Amino acid sequence: MTENNQASASLATLSRKELRELVRSQLQVLLERGDLQAAKAILVPVQPADIAEAIEGLPETMQVIAFRLLSKDEAIEVYEHLDSSVQQSLCEKFKRQEVIDIVDKMSPDDRAKLFDELPATVVRRLVSQLSPSERQATALLLGYEADTAGRIMTPEYISLKEYYTVGQSLERIRSLANVTETIYSLYVTDSDRKLTGILSLRDLVTAQLDQTVGDILNRDFVCVQTDTDQEEVARIIQRYDFLAVPVVDSEHRLVGIITVDDVLDILQQETTEDIYALGGVQAEGDNYFQASLLTVARRRVVWLLVLLLTNSVTGSILKTQQDLLQQVVALSFFIPLLTGTGGNVGAQSSTVVIRGMNTDEIRTLGPWQVISREAMAGALLGSILGVLATIWANLFVVQGQLSVAIAVGISLLAISILASVAGSALPFLFRSLKLDPALMSAPFITTAVDVLGVLIYFNLARFILRI
Repeated sequence: MTENNQASASLATLSRKELRELVRSQLQVLLERGDLQAAKAILVPVQPADIAEAIEGLPETMQVIAFRLLSKDEAIEVYEHLDSSVQQSLCEKFKRQEVIDIVDKMSPDDRAKLFDELPATVVRRLVSQLSPSERQATALLLGYEADTAGRIMTPEYISLKEYYTVGQSLERIRSLANVTETIYSLYVTDSDRKLTGILSLRDLVTAQLDQTVGDILNRDFVCVQTDTDQEEVARIIQRYDFLAVPVVDSEHRLVGIITVDDVLDILQQETTEDIYALGGVQAEGDNYFQASLLTVARRRVVWLLVLLLTNSVTGSILKTQQDLLQQVVALSFFIPLLTGTGGNVGAQSSTVVIRGMNTDEIRTLGPWQVISREAMAGALLGSILGVLATIWANLFVVQGQLSVAIAVGISLLAISILASVAGSALPFLFRSLKLDPALMSAPFITTAVDVLGVLIYFNLARFILRI
């Protein structure tokens, strides 16, 4: 068994995570020693995606050296798998011709993603030096708005005509297989490039060679417009279990396709943005941990300023209730409990509603049905928490002051209902205003419920204690 075969056999026994870590650590050791031949050898049996992750884990000074160990064809494929920040870093360190050679061979959709991250001056220079066909393909994608089907599609697809025979179609597929995104989904167009039907490779290979494409194509198909939001594209591919979906322009001409691997990137990107928004962090790309500390602080400071402002309001409310707190000091013991519970209940409701919006799980339910359901859930939670809090407060905190314990219990019930209604209703309000519901984040709910919760608590306490 040769050395490369032995390496392949040993690597095959590892999990993907173990493999990536092993390749990265061995690659770093060999590069530190300056043993470039051995470093090149360990990359031979490794998949491009795993090589890309190994390179990303290297110190920045070693990334260029490791990348240059790859053959030209492999380098292009590995480059497409790299994180955009690493792609930019490599672009800055490569010679101009090296960059052009790599970028020109990238698939148009991956190239468009890279250009979205690069400075405009660099993009203009690179576009001007692409081959005419690749320049046209890139200009097509960059002409559409960001986060739309037109921007993320690839124009590399196989189109057929209805009068082609199965035999002719198979020959066409063989000739284009190496330059197209996928051969498993095939698209039928007329003389004006208008989409008339689709068929799969399975449909083609199981048909008779003398049959025409028009005899076996499927005219009942699903497609998306170039201006369709990328999240909607992802939902369509998920709903119908497509490997790819065709993209048409306003005149129903086929201009590209979006494949399932592109959808996985979309889902990761959109989920990251929503999670950042829910956590009160401004989402400006998904490279949070590679951003500077100044950028990190700027992204997070907005909601913290909101918290500071609303806490000032809460402080003002407490100041107006000095007479009540002086008479019944025990009431101050439960303020953190009530505000914390309201914020948590509201955050739970907003999270499940926003997630339901994103996954279309609540599309069959109207807003009022969702809000009323959450209100009932809040009432049930509040009843349980209120009873437990009343018993706990009376037995262990304010022994003998049952009225204070009752005020705490009833306040928990009211605050839980309020928080559930607010947490479920406000995302619908944001969506109706054409804003991202994820902006109705946990910090926003927490701060709003804090203020109202404190008001409810003190007013109930005054009523129950007759002060």
